[in-house]
Amino acid sequence: MPSDFLPIAVLLLISIGIALIAVTLGHLFGPRRPNSIKASPYESGMRPYGPGRRRTPVHFYVVAVLFILFDIEIIFMLPWAVVLNEIKLVGLIEMFLFVGVLFVGLIYAWKTGALEWD
Repeated sequence: MPSDFLPIAVLLLISIGIALIAVTLGHLFGPRRPNSIKASPYESGMRPYGPGRRRTPVHFYVVAVLFILFDIEIIFMLPWAVVLNEIKLVGLIEMFLFVGVLFVGLIYAWKTGALEWD
């Protein structure tokens, strides 16, 4: 059984190795010429105003989390659809429960205004 995962482990090690080599080479051979302009904060070409640690709205974060939640729902439905003939009625009932819980979450997000775009 562990030998089945050997190709995945090799791919993971190669990927980590390539990433480390790329970051190390960039750090070793990259230009380093710090100055005051490069150290200043950049805001769309405008001079920054106000404190750097002001509160930011979390609406975009909430929309992103909801998108990921419902995107993962689709990812869970694909393998379920492939093995539907094998899991029969029990699998169908479990999938309806899963979709029902997610539907309740969608209704809650809708009622609380999380899906409103201002």
